[in-house]
Amino acid sequence: MARVIITAETGCDIPAAEAAELGVELVPMHVTIGDKTIDDGTISPSEMLEQCRQLGVLPRTSGCVPADFQAAFDRIHAAAPDAQILHLAYSAVTTCSLESALTAAEGRDYVTTLDTQHVTVGQGLVVRETAAWLRAHPEADVAAARDFAAGVAARVRMAFLPGDLGYLRAGGRLSNVAFLGATLLKIKPVVELREGRLVATKKLRGSMSGAAVSLIDYLALREEFDPARIVFVKSPGLPDQVRAAATEHAQGLGFAQVEWYETGNVITSHCGPGAIGVALLAKA
Repeated sequence: MARVIITAETGCDIPAAEAAELGVELVPMHVTIGDKTIDDGTISPSEMLEQCRQLGVLPRTSGCVPADFQAAFDRIHAAAPDAQILHLAYSAVTTCSLESALTAAEGRDYVTTLDTQHVTVGQGLVVRETAAWLRAHPEADVAAARDFAAGVAARVRMAFLPGDLGYLRAGGRLSNVAFLGATLLKIKPVVELREGRLVATKKLRGSMSGAAVSLIDYLALREEFDPARIVFVKSPGLPDQVRAAATEHAQGLGFAQVEWYETGNVITSHCGPGAIGVALLAKA
């Protein structure tokens, strides 16, 4: 039976080295700085922010185009012609990437897609869990892998605290902008993935460390969670004490693995510097 190879956009914030270990092919999303467009991951997020500061602009993002997927699909197929490709997509309501993947998949019957309805480490958690499942079930076909990934995606809970609300406003991807506009100064809005959409769902007050702890509780304590792992992501400029407070609190709640990742260019462009995100799994 043909083996299954996973593809995902770079907006899942899985580092390139880890993706290579997992056997996952990352397809680049894009960021525009002034009049220059680059592939996500070409430069560091810190360098991207500095270029934006010097130019006096905010970064703009765009999803993968069909040519990005065509190149990835053809490269995989040439190297492993018997393999099936499972594309675990960035939330389709936030970008054109899944539409581009579907366009690229025309005439390529070895490609299957799934809208994870998640972004950044939420999408990354679906990819990681599915890659691990495939490693444990090498006999599985692409339909079984897609079903497993869909089940994981339905259990992922993901939210973040933006570092600079101006980035979210400029990106235009938050559905309830009125909430955001009313909380620019004193309140930290929790931005959550709901049915693939970014929605501001809760107002938190206090220090960023306290808000990060409250963010974890907001996701973990409203339903029974899987204690195996919790995944954090941070953008450049998040203070070390915030990371330490979040880690200690997650360990105190009983999470066995506490993992930290860095935002890439695309996610940094949306959440701004100094942001923190968290993803976990609800129990099946």
